Amino acid sequence: MAVPAAAELDLESSMLARAARILYSFTAATPELSMTDVVRRTGLPRSSVHRILDQLVQLKALERSGVKYRLGLGLIELGALAAHQNRLREVALPFLHRLHAATGALVHLSILDGHEIVYLEKIGGAPDGRAPSRLGGRQPAYCTAAGKAMLAFAGEEKFAEVVAAGMTARTPFTVTSPQVLRRELAGIRERGVALDREENHRGVACVAAALRDGAGRPVAAISLSGPPNRLDPRALTPPLLTTSRAVWRALFVPSRRAPAPAPAPAQEPAPERPRATAPHWSEEALSGMVTWSKRNDWM
Repeated sequence: MAVPAAAELDLESSMLARAARILYSFTAATPELSMTDVVRRTGLPRSSVHRILDQLVQLKALERSGVKYRLGLGLIELGALAAHQNRLREVALPFLHRLHAATGALVHLSILDGHEIVYLEKIGGAPDGRAPSRLGGRQPAYCTAAGKAMLAFAGEEKFAEVVAAGMTARTPFTVTSPQVLRRELAGIRERGVALDREENHRGVACVAAALRDGAGRPVAAISLSGPPNRLDPRALTPPLLTTSRAVWRALFVPSRRAPAPAPAPAQEPAPERPRATAPHWSEEALSGMVTWSKRNDWM
């Protein structure tokens, strides 16, 4: 594996670059190396290699068996996560653009990482520029709609992790009681969407729905944000849920093509019959859901 250019810069002053050079010294042809092998391949001082190898083992980036080292489970997990997230974003992106066009709201795609959410995609912008989000940025899960949408289906262990990390008040509207949050998560499971009523940032409201895998575990959330006086959760819930279901199908439902019908005999052409088509949501239908939902009580 080629060493990135950054790992070749000023190795003596950059611990990160030294660790990168050590990790990239492992190859498919030589998946296991001794400390002497690493020293020879990297050109780093033996004392530095010994110290960094021990730290990488503690971080699960490397595993040690006797005097040999190999890449660890931590790197495998990170690689699988990166591949999954790239596919998630790629699959969801066209649906997110349609959702933004239909609603005019700021659209986010987020994942849950520990007690925080991480933004994978952001489409549009807040009219007043108040949305405090950026790609790769983090926000607390307990006071964001996307975070609560995922926490509702993440299980008791994840809930306990979020509570243990602290629920400090970020605005006067932030829910800081674990009991109140637990009741809110139960409501989210019933109605399918989560709300942020200026709980994380003043002047920003949000409605979100979780994307879940076949086992019901949350893998991501789609959210719509905007000023509280312009964000109508009841109007936005139908297109939001329609989009989340469409992304779920694209991610988890295998594509199936019906076999081509056999041609009719030439002497007796088969009479034409109306074709039955599977229901689908067009872009126009998605937009129309906003108007339709105003006559229905979704919340």
